Amino acid sequence: MAETEYKHPVNEARGEARLVIDDVELVLAATMGGLSAVSTRLQCKSLNDLFLRLSGVEAAATVAGIELLTVKGDRLQAITKLKLKHFPACAEAFATILAHHFDGEEGNVEAVDETA
Repeated sequence: MAETEYKHPVNEARGEARLVIDDVELVLAATMGGLSAVSTRLQCKSLNDLFLRLSGVEAAATVAGIELLTVKGDRLQAITKLKLKHFPACAEAFATILAHHFDGEEGNVEAVDETA
């Protein structure tokens, strides 16, 4: 059986994660700008509140997360196709990108420094 081919590369060192909703492939990343926008839209009171709402795949948080944390792919097409059956994959992608920040990783700064 052939391995699935994706059109968007994922930079795990940057904290990116792939999310596929039906035939729509996205790459998500928890950028500070994106997290701030999600937090503002959802009126989160803390980072913990933001984390719980995204990882718990609350409907509004899931749509906001897809819209505001997608760095590659057609976010609007994905939102249009989003169904409850996709929520476990969304939860996994959100957990992956949030863990990148909450685990204290610094991303690929060292790799950038070594190549500079």
